Amino acid sequence: MNKDVRYRQRYLDLIINKNVKNIFKTRNLVVDFIRKYLRDMDFIEVETPMMNMIPGGATARPFETFHNDLDMKLYMRIAPELYLKMLVVGGMNRVFEIGKQFRNEGIDMTHNPEFTTCEFYWAFADYNDLMEMTEDMLSKMVYSIRGSYKIPYHPNGPEEPDNVIEIDFSPPFKRIPMMKGLEDKLGVKMPPNTELANE
Repeated sequence: MNKDVRYRQRYLDLIINKNVKNIFKTRNLVVDFIRKYLRDMDFIEVETPMMNMIPGGATARPFETFHNDLDMKLYMRIAPELYLKMLVVGGMNRVFEIGKQFRNEGIDMTHNPEFTTCEFYWAFADYNDLMEMTEDMLSKMVYSIRGSYKIPYHPNGPEEPDNVIEIDFSPPFKRIPMMKGLEDKLGVKMPPNTELANE
C-alpha cells in the first residue's frame, strides 16, 4: 500500500497490515512505563496550559488561535517548559507532564506539527543524575516490553526485512565526553575554551 495512503487513512493501514496495531499497543506500554517510573521516583504529574499569551519554552514557530470571550490572540504551546519551571520555583521539586506540543513548521514522514512529549524537571539534580536515570529508565523499559535489552530497528520500515539494525539497550551505556566526541566524529579540534565541557 502507498505510504501516503497508509498515513492519511490509518483505518485502511490497520485493516491491511495486521502488525500496525502492535505499534499502538507498544506506545501504550511505553507511556504507561514512563508514567509509573517517574511516579515511583516521587515525580508529580501535572497538566499545564495548552494556550499561552506568549509562545515560550523552546525556539519554534507557534500556531495562533483566538479566544473570543477574552478578545485575545493566543498561541498553542510549543513546550510546557516555562510552566513546569514555575512549579519547581514554587517548591514542587519533581514534576513532569506527558502532553501535546504544537509547532507550525515543516511536515514530512518523520516530522509532525503536533506531537507528544514527556518533559520533566528535577530540582537539585545534575547531568550525572540525569544520565543514570535515563540509562535506568530506558533499559528497564525496553526489557519490560520486549523481554530483552536488544531490539530490531527497520530504518526503512518493515517492508525491507533485510535492512535491520540491532539496537542494544543493555546497561551500562557508554559515556562519551561531549567535546571529545564531537572532535572524533568531525575530525576537528575544538577551541580551548570548551575544555570544561569535557568534565
